[in-house]
Amino acid sequence: MRKLSGARVVVVGMGLSGVGALRLLRQKGAVVRAVDEKRKGEIEGVTVEPQTEAAFRDAELVVLSPGVPADLDLLAPLRARGVPVIGELELAAPFLEGRNIGITGTNGKTTTTALTGHILRESGIACQVGGNIGTAPAEMVATSRPDQWNVLELSSFQLETIETFRAQIAACLNITQNHLDRHHTFEAYVNAKARLFEMQHAGDVAVLNADDATTVSFADRAPLRTFWFSGTHQLVGAWLDQDHIFLGGERLLDTRQLRLRGHHNYENVMAAALIAREAGARPSQIADAAASFSPVEHRLEFVRDIGGVAYYNDSKATSVDATLKAIDAFPGGIWIILGGKDKDSDYTVLRRPLRAKARAALLIGAAAAKIAKHLGDSVPIVQCGTMAVAVDKASRSAVPGDTVLLAPACSSFDQFDNFEHRGRVFKDLVNALAKETQ
Repeated sequence: MRKLSGARVVVVGMGLSGVGALRLLRQKGAVVRAVDEKRKGEIEGVTVEPQTEAAFRDAELVVLSPGVPADLDLLAPLRARGVPVIGELELAAPFLEGRNIGITGTNGKTTTTALTGHILRESGIACQVGGNIGTAPAEMVATSRPDQWNVLELSSFQLETIETFRAQIAACLNITQNHLDRHHTFEAYVNAKARLFEMQHAGDVAVLNADDATTVSFADRAPLRTFWFSGTHQLVGAWLDQDHIFLGGERLLDTRQLRLRGHHNYENVMAAALIAREAGARPSQIADAAASFSPVEHRLEFVRDIGGVAYYNDSKATSVDATLKAIDAFPGGIWIILGGKDKDSDYTVLRRPLRAKARAALLIGAAAAKIAKHLGDSVPIVQCGTMAVAVDKASRSAVPGDTVLLAPACSSFDQFDNFEHRGRVFKDLVNALAKETQ
């Protein structure tokens, strides 16, 4: 464990994770300097300095928020002189009491993490939920206990900098191309995810998607007890057979009992069921809890029905693959809102499903021109620019039985603070529309 008392530590990025790191470091007696590219003022009594070479003077340790690239140019001289550069998760790891459940993947992390926490709580198993969802790991330290599970959603940004963090149960839901603007190559992105399994010990549990070739390869990264789930075939673990989910050879539940919709969410349920079983929950408890679980906000969230038109908020669909999964959840009649900040994505794979199911694609944000070019003539294109225009145009054109779906396939940072902000704006516009029609 690093000696933090009296150490000169620079925390880079003053989002939720950075502020959590700052608080934890001060509690441990470190001399902390806060650095942020955009934010100014004071946080927790510490002046926020601009992100310059001078801000790292005399640093003995650097802690990065997940949003800060690990290959930031300013960090190279520090590493050259032996200054450790770690992430906020790695900082928190030695102080987190209890055992850890780590859940990663390109899509479905938040739903699976929240569902796992829900199942454990409903089963009387002590846990707390955080990580990339809600509460930063550094903030979870104060509420951690030896007799509970820390259920953590973990992004590639968090995992790429771990050195000692260990999850006794680790799960990867799927891997598709994402965040290439940050990781530069698909291989680097995959290797960041794989760190979760490489840090496990012999006998620890891995829960993996048997239908995803990249995820399957993680079973070879360490000598683990591996449990598989599949949406296509029977195996030892959890699998889907038409409308039924099986766990350990026994029928667990009927998917029609679930409030979640879409094949991808059935995969999330299977993963959560395996995780919860290994954490001590009984199958009957898992089934009851899964059936009572409501969709997480901004994840294929039903907003309301207006004149027979259903509005769904999937603002968390920040990758093309997530958007494909959202489209798959509906039979057709979709007015889809796409666009935002491009992540070096290929949108051409949306052509076929949109040709089959969409009335039109309503484009917003910085990536609109690229998306229009990639979609070609596969679907009618409506250039909207802003969310307000997109919702207005969709509402004027949709007919009863149609669905207006926000599933942007892009990050939100061109027009919004984050995907939550984008989702709230969408919902506010839809609710305002409902008032107008009353």
